[in-house]
Amino acid sequence: MEGVVSTAQPVRADPWRGRSVLVTGHTGFKGAWLCLWLQGRGALVTGLGLPPATTPNLFEAARVGDGMTSVIGDVRDVATVGRTVEQARPEVVLHLAAQSLVRAGYADPLETFSTNVLGTATVLDAVRRAPTDAVRAVVCVTSDKCYENREWPWGYRETDPMGGHDPYSASKGCAELVTASFRRSYLSTADGPLVASARAGNVIGGGDWSADRLLPDLMRAFAAGEEATIRRPSSVRPWQHVLEPLGAYLLLAERMLDRDESVADGWNFGPPLGDAWPVHDVVDAAAAQWGPGARWQGASSANGDGHEAGQLRLDCSKATSLLGWQPRLTTREAIAWTVDWYRAHAAGADAGELCRTQLAAYEALASLPAKRAICSA
Repeated sequence: MEGVVSTAQPVRADPWRGRSVLVTGHTGFKGAWLCLWLQGRGALVTGLGLPPATTPNLFEAARVGDGMTSVIGDVRDVATVGRTVEQARPEVVLHLAAQSLVRAGYADPLETFSTNVLGTATVLDAVRRAPTDAVRAVVCVTSDKCYENREWPWGYRETDPMGGHDPYSASKGCAELVTASFRRSYLSTADGPLVASARAGNVIGGGDWSADRLLPDLMRAFAAGEEATIRRPSSVRPWQHVLEPLGAYLLLAERMLDRDESVADGWNFGPPLGDAWPVHDVVDAAAAQWGPGARWQGASSANGDGHEAGQLRLDCSKATSLLGWQPRLTTREAIAWTVDWYRAHAAGADAGELCRTQLAAYEALASLPAKRAICSA
C-alpha cells in the first residue's frame, strides 16, 4: 500500500545451502548427527571415515549415507585423504574422525596416538596441498580432556597448557598442537583457509551405542531391565547434548567463511560452570526420566581401569563474549532429550525421524530469549 513503509526483514539464505562440506568421522555418533543436520540445511556433504564401530549405530539406523557421498577410508591414509579432498573440493572441512574413548586409549595407545595425532596432521596436510580457491574453513574437533588437568574446581580456559595423563587425553592435546602448528606455518596466508579447533565437553544424545560411555551403558541396562553398574559416581564432568557443540562447529565455520580471522583459534564449548554435574546426579536424572525399572549401583572398585580425572570443567566465556554462542539446553534438559530418544527408538520409532525432530526443536530454541547465564569466568 502506498505510503506504508515495510519493516519486514529480508530472509537470510541459509549459509550452508549448496555448500560443499567434508566431514571426517561421518560414521561415528557425532559425525552422523552433524551430517544429518547439514543435509537438512541443503549442504552437499561428503564423509570420510572407517566403517561404523558398533552394531547398532546411528549412521546405519538413521540412513545417513542416503543423503551424502560416503567414503569409507582411514584419515591416516595420505592417498585416500588427498583423493577425497580433491574430488569433493570442499569449502569447509569439519574434522571429527578420532579414537574417542579413554579406556580404549589405555588398551591401544599406539592406535590412539596414530589416529588422533597423525590423522589430524594428514587431513590438514591435504588441506594445505589443495588449490587455494578450494577449502576456506577448517574446524578440528579435539576434546575438553586436552588440558593438563590438575582437577581444579574452576574451568579451564583456552590459554591453559595442553597435557593429558592418559593416552587419549594426551593425544587430544597433541592434536591441538598439530592444528596450531599447521595454522601458523601454512594456513595463515591472506587467501588460504582459516583453521579453528574446538574443545567440547562430555557429549550425550540419542544414537550413541559406544561401550564405556555413561548414557549408552545406562540405556542398555535400563532397556534390558538390568541394574547398571557405574564406575566413578563422584566424577564431575561438563555434560552437554550433542547438538550444542555441533552447532558451535557450524558457527565457527560460518564466521571463517566470512573471513573473520579472529575466529581462527582454539575454543571451548560446554555448559555453564555451575551446570557441570557429578556422574551420580546424571544417573539419577536419567533413571527418573526412564521411569520404572531403572536401577543402578556404584562399582565396588575402579582399580585396573587406569587413571581418570575426578573433576573437569570448562570455562566458555570466550565463546560467549566473542562468538555470541551459548548452550540452548540445560544439563537436565540434555539428559531428558537423550533418554526420550532411546525410549522412543526402543519402542520402534525411526532413528532418522527422531534425530530430525530433535534437530527442528533445537533450531527453534534459537528464536527464544536466552533463559540462563552462560559459562562464567
